[in-house]
Amino acid sequence: MKFTIFQESRIGKRKTNQDRIAHCYSRDSLLMVLADGMGGHLHGEVAAHIAVQYLTHVFQREAQPVLQDPGMFLSREITQAHHAIVDYSLEKGLREAPRTTLVVCIVQDGLAYWAHAGDSRLYLLRNGRIHLQTHDHSRVQLMVDQGLLDVRSAAVHPGRNRVYSCLGGTHVPQIEFSRRTPLQSGDILALCTDGVWGPLGNEGMLRGLTKETPMIAVPGLLSEAEAISGDRCDNLSLIAMAWREGEEESLDLTHIVSTQTMAMSNGFTTRMDSFQRAHPSKKDADFSDDDIEQAIQEINAAIQKFSK
Repeated sequence: MKFTIFQESRIGKRKTNQDRIAHCYSRDSLLMVLADGMGGHLHGEVAAHIAVQYLTHVFQREAQPVLQDPGMFLSREITQAHHAIVDYSLEKGLREAPRTTLVVCIVQDGLAYWAHAGDSRLYLLRNGRIHLQTHDHSRVQLMVDQGLLDVRSAAVHPGRNRVYSCLGGTHVPQIEFSRRTPLQSGDILALCTDGVWGPLGNEGMLRGLTKETPMIAVPGLLSEAEAISGDRCDNLSLIAMAWREGEEESLDLTHIVSTQTMAMSNGFTTRMDSFQRAHPSKKDADFSDDDIEQAIQEINAAIQKFSK
């Protein structure tokens, strides 16, 4: 496989960052996963962290160096991640169950497979256009589908952040799966939270991702979204991957990943962002270092329980 990839997550103007992102690849398979947590006092962070870390963990166990069935992997393991979050909630006796959106993509054998729950999005850009994108599981999107709102009104609707499908919570998530999609050299896959696509819109996402490499485009788009959102800026997270398979030559080989030199099995490269402290200007942090350490221990226990 040949690709360029970059990810970044920022806290915005919130006290904490409830987003979690990761990518992980073996010699012949690539996982990208992003989650936007919901819930107070570490609970949103925990739900998102369980989902992302769990999927990364089982991917590393099963991609040796490929998954036997990427579609089945997504179906089975997203459901297990949901159960791990629910089990955590029950064991802690939480009054408000932690929840998280999720979008996850696997690339293998030149094919992309993805699934999502909630309003975190995946875009597939091809030839300077949005070729495919996920459909938000939100109440506002339902109103748009029913002709009750136009896209411009939906962008400022007070209920635009209400989702009807997510991992965790009291309801089984409605997970939407893509068809297996052949990739072409030059295709761009982007996973992002609503803190990014909300202020930028599809036109802003398209413009920013197609004019630069992921290493330049991702920080630029996050900065643009922060500037537009101002003091109401949400957490922002974005993973962008440009598929380079089939390109024999490139003007800039610096950031292209070629996995052919990796071991046939047990070889992985992983990048996952962990818990972040409160925004430097926020002195009234909602949780301490001890809270974080305890949460990490509980997350690891939940993941081990459901990944056996």
